[in-house]
Amino acid sequence: MSLTSSAAHLARRAAQRERVRILYRRALKDTLNWAVHRHLFYGDAANLRERFEQHRHVEDLDTIDRMIEDGEATYNKWRHPDPYIVPWAPGGSKFTRNPTPPEGIEIVYNFGREDND
Repeated sequence: MSLTSSAAHLARRAAQRERVRILYRRALKDTLNWAVHRHLFYGDAANLRERFEQHRHVEDLDTIDRMIEDGEATYNKWRHPDPYIVPWAPGGSKFTRNPTPPEGIEIVYNFGREDND
């Protein structure tokens, strides 16, 4: 194997690892969206991890690419239609609920504890 093909092989493997990592994290977060209770999530998360671990030692690059594409297609097919969004994150129910007041309006945070000089 020449130096160029070795570098290309390593670069492709690194890209595949990154795609698998991203797919696993997305699927794990989406599994939490489907779980009604946390104890149900733990079992689903363990099953998901087993599915990824089954193919951990596959070495053929084309097979790995095909498996990643199949996994991404399955993820997109079963993705939750209404995922949980943290309330204060963009898209959450409390995001910018209380916008900053306009200029000229002062908020007194120590109301009732002012100095009486």
